[in-house]
Amino acid sequence: MLKTALDDIPAPPSAKLLGWRLLDARPDRGWLAVGFDGKAEFCNPAGFIQGGILTAMLDDTMGPAAFMTSGGKFYTTTIGLTVNFLAPAKPGPLTAEAQVIQLGKSIAFMEGKLMDQHGAVLAMATTTARLVEATMNAWMRSGNQEPLGSADDAIAVDHTARNRAATLLPQIAAKAS
Repeated sequence: MLKTALDDIPAPPSAKLLGWRLLDARPDRGWLAVGFDGKAEFCNPAGFIQGGILTAMLDDTMGPAAFMTSGGKFYTTTIGLTVNFLAPAKPGPLTAEAQVIQLGKSIAFMEGKLMDQHGAVLAMATTTARLVEATMNAWMRSGNQEPLGSADDAIAVDHTARNRAATLLPQIAAKAS
């Protein structure tokens, strides 16, 4: 597999939770494949992996595809995300593929699909994302896992930091008042 910009950043906690692992990448084509762990604790009462978890897996594949395609210059923050669920996902290994359709100056368009271990497509997604300059690379490479302190900083850490930013916003607001 080719070396990519993804090799230079630590995995965020949300990626670790999902079992994120890079399986294959083609930076010159804007494509990558990521493996995920479809854990039993992600299941709803029917025994299928909850749709929000599957959406997170797709989001955590398409964003890194844009980061990789930009050579590590841009993180993404989701503007719009549409997911179509085609089949229920059972616990077990899952694979997602993402393709960057267009990487502009400030916006990226991507699509992704999530498959089970037999190759059956479980969900397909399209997303539009704002590109955010990856100024945090040096900060993160120095071993820091926490944002610098503002909601914008938290979002810039990586595309999955939106979830952490939602938790941090009340804390930041409390410090500001």
